[in-house]
Amino acid sequence: MCCPILNLAKQLIEIPSISPLDLGCQKIITQRLSDIGFTVEEMNFKDTHNLWATRGVGRNLTFLGHTDVVDPGKLSDWNTKPFVPVVNDGILFGRGSADMKGALAAMIVAVERFIRDYPKYNGKISFLITSDEESHAINGTKHVVEELQLRNEKIDYCLVGEPSSSKILGDTIKNGRRGSITADLVVYGKQGHVAYPHLANNSIHIIVPFLSSLLLTNWSNGNVFFPPTSLQIINITTGNSVNNMIPGEINIKFNFRFGNDVTVEIIKDLVDKILSNFLLKYSINWTVSAQPFLTKTGNFIEVVKNVIKDVIKIPTKIVTTGGTSDGRFVSVMGSQIIELGLINKTIHQVNEHISIVDLQLLCKIYEYIIKKIMIDNH
Repeated sequence: MCCPILNLAKQLIEIPSISPLDLGCQKIITQRLSDIGFTVEEMNFKDTHNLWATRGVGRNLTFLGHTDVVDPGKLSDWNTKPFVPVVNDGILFGRGSADMKGALAAMIVAVERFIRDYPKYNGKISFLITSDEESHAINGTKHVVEELQLRNEKIDYCLVGEPSSSKILGDTIKNGRRGSITADLVVYGKQGHVAYPHLANNSIHIIVPFLSSLLLTNWSNGNVFFPPTSLQIINITTGNSVNNMIPGEINIKFNFRFGNDVTVEIIKDLVDKILSNFLLKYSINWTVSAQPFLTKTGNFIEVVKNVIKDVIKIPTKIVTTGGTSDGRFVSVMGSQIIELGLINKTIHQVNEHISIVDLQLLCKIYEYIIKKIMIDNH
């Protein structure tokens, strides 16, 4: 039996679009959308391919997604070839099946079906698709949103197809994401010979109390929307490769994930205070890769929850956990943003896979959401 969603997902998976490459995925999508009356604009920046496609006028429901995937890793670890989609016992295997070419296929077919049934509707449907979500995320959604803002374009509702589900399709959706800030810290001691420690100041030794204090600090308590701020030390290195040298400096990298109950400046100030308490000589550079965003008002959350309940017959949990997503770039437009996609159990792993039944159900959910926004709410 022919399944247009599965066929499109397989067609996209066959393209090895390792971030930030697109390699033709968006040409396939452009053709599909053009065939049903969308105006499609290429908005490419440097090595990143982006498309902005629109149909209709009025309140705008935007489907946000990406065609790029992460590297498959060691090919010998895969049971199948990562870019050769394989169906086995109702399961579709392939890199990007869950994150997020399966959801892209579901979005496109859902819109095709909606327009077939409702060629005239009151509102605007759009797609914002990039090939730079999995890597630097500089020339993708962020850049497109900046251009759209210059035109005074508006996104009222944004449905992000990231794999949000945990154990059952639709059991979890996301109405926001935490922010992310990374510290690159260098602490300076004094280099010397290990046999003469009194003539040196071991940079490893002097940072131990600091690290202990860093890990014991309560950065924030969280709130009803976000969990407490978390800290993870990512890397510690001195670059020392010999056994008779006391390292004179040490590099430490650590990352915070934080909600809207704390700010970047508060985190920076607390780290500086701890460093000062231990009288350390240091330099530090900060990289803010994401600010937290949250949709806590508006009707979009209830629409999505009700559709999931109608289609899957389960209640859904609303969370803000996980990494960052491109929804953070759209949030500056004041949009109501919900992330709803496939099960995330195998994303970025070898043998990435999804259930074909879930793929079909996700398409149905997307179609019903469009109808609720474009037809039933009028």
